[in-house]
Amino acid sequence: MKRLTGILLIIVSAAAFGTLAIFGKFLYADGLDTFTLLFLRFLFAASVMTLILVLRREPFPRGHVLAQLIGMGALGYAGQSFSYLSAIKYASAGLVALLLYLYPMFVFILSVIFLREKVTWLKALALTLALTGAALTANPQGGQMLGIFYAILAAVIYSVYIIVGAGVMKQVSAIQSSLVIFTSAAAVYGTLTLVNGAHFPQSSSGWWSLAGIVIVATVIPVTAFLAGLERIGPTNASLLSTLEPVVTVLLAAWLFGEHLAPITLFGGALILVAVAMLTRNEMGQGQPQKN
Repeated sequence: MKRLTGILLIIVSAAAFGTLAIFGKFLYADGLDTFTLLFLRFLFAASVMTLILVLRREPFPRGHVLAQLIGMGALGYAGQSFSYLSAIKYASAGLVALLLYLYPMFVFILSVIFLREKVTWLKALALTLALTGAALTANPQGGQMLGIFYAILAAVIYSVYIIVGAGVMKQVSAIQSSLVIFTSAAAVYGTLTLVNGAHFPQSSSGWWSLAGIVIVATVIPVTAFLAGLERIGPTNASLLSTLEPVVTVLLAAWLFGEHLAPITLFGGALILVAVAMLTRNEMGQGQPQKN
């Protein structure tokens, strides 16, 4: 049951994260810059998590764990978010999505090296299918070198964030960790916003989009991901998270009328096959062995 819960949490996280680019597009069109967007996103997200922490009467993390969470937020999550949003300014969204989804490969490699995770043929096959599907779904079409650099940097930072998070999450709850991570990232971007100057939403729809990026694309997916990460491990979590580009493509087609090419649909099917393979494997491991 623990593994199944973890699988469902990661799927929810991936679907919610898939809305990030959609809300970001609306907010950029409404006048926000990257620093202000990320500052408001993490500030309001931290406020929501503080309320939840108080209602649940959970203690605030302390000591070594607190220091690790601050590092995850101020360096890991802040760095990954900035790299991703910067990449889409200099390269096509498809190319950025492809390069970002190199991170499961980085996670797999780091897990084998540092966490001594066992390599199985099923995980290797699922990873191959997921990465191939992500590439086809993204349908990359060129891009500038600076955008490519930022996208790969985002993938590298995110993979390290996942590996570190796998250990830290064994000592704190998803609520505790999310609060510290959001607060740390908000402090970083609050400082940068003060230096660069703030650019707030210019319309009511912009503020609604901001609410969406805070709740739907931040609080829900990050909390669900960290909770799922503790249950099924970093490699499985990163594999399941490849559902994210599928959600983004479908929402873009619905809201912006973007055409879904056959190759895109085929890539999405490969991702779903990989997820089904991994889910069946995880559920099978969670059941008692038969004699």
